[in-house]
Amino acid sequence: MSERCELCESEHFLTFHHLIPKTCHGNKWFKKHFDKQDMRERGVYLCRRCHSFVHKKFPEKYLGRHLNTLEKLKANDVIMTYVQWVKGKR
Repeated sequence: MSERCELCESEHFLTFHHLIPKTCHGNKWFKKHFDKQDMRERGVYLCRRCHSFVHKKFPEKYLGRHLNTLEKLKANDVIMTYVQWVKGKR
């Protein structure tokens, strides 16, 4: 387990973010592209603030199809604008 949020580097209230959301695990497209173990275990540790933001901004299917790696999360302008804002609030 990471000791810091993998987006904003906060040490507070870390939660496991499934990069393939659990609601998508039964979906035919996801079953075709990922195996069960990968869907269950593929994830990153995010602070509660970043985790909530990601889920509020993007539908779960979009997250699973397009933002399914840490690198893709960090390459997303909307997410990184938020992360920079959060870092400035500390």
